[in-house]
Amino acid sequence: MTEVRTAEADPPWEGLHGHELYAACMHAARAGDRKAMNRLVAELTPLIWHVARGNGLDQHCAEDVVQTVWLALFRHLDRLAEPRALAAWLITTARRESQRAAGRRPGQVPLTDELAELVPSTQPAPEAEALRADRDRRLWTAFAQLSQRCQELLRLTVLGGRAEYRLVADALHMPHGSIGPTRGRCLQQMRGLLDAQGDSA
Repeated sequence: MTEVRTAEADPPWEGLHGHELYAACMHAARAGDRKAMNRLVAELTPLIWHVARGNGLDQHCAEDVVQTVWLALFRHLDRLAEPRALAAWLITTARRESQRAAGRRPGQVPLTDELAELVPSTQPAPEAEALRADRDRRLWTAFAQLSQRCQELLRLTVLGGRAEYRLVADALHMPHGSIGPTRGRCLQQMRGLLDAQGDSA
């Protein structure tokens, strides 16, 4: 007797990975398969989250961005010309939404001297804060001098860790095995830029 294989028992994306997985899920989702949509969300939400957090958003704003990006995708599911480019589209959309969300964040309310005296300080001593601020300034100055590709790679791998290297490889269209070595070269360039700052100080 011939075995009947159903989409539920053996979905078309079973056993696939990376771009092939996303493309198969996209095609199924366009046909109304909610399991395919759920698989995409499970696979790629960490990527959107890391982009949002990498753009300086707090947890609440990052959650809003994740939701907005998925709504945008499913609202225009038939318009994405190349399903294999899904991860790159999500990164671009998440970056744009993150920048928009950052612009909507309310400014800080100034703290009066009277209120400040009543609030116990949880901040480090001024000397330590000055050292931290100088270190952060030098790090971001060096980071800004890296190529756009290095910046993107470091943002995603530092936030996501090694567990997300596969997603990073898919998003940046790089072989999985080249992520680690390329990341190492980018970090080495950054160390060189930091050393140059020290020499010119």
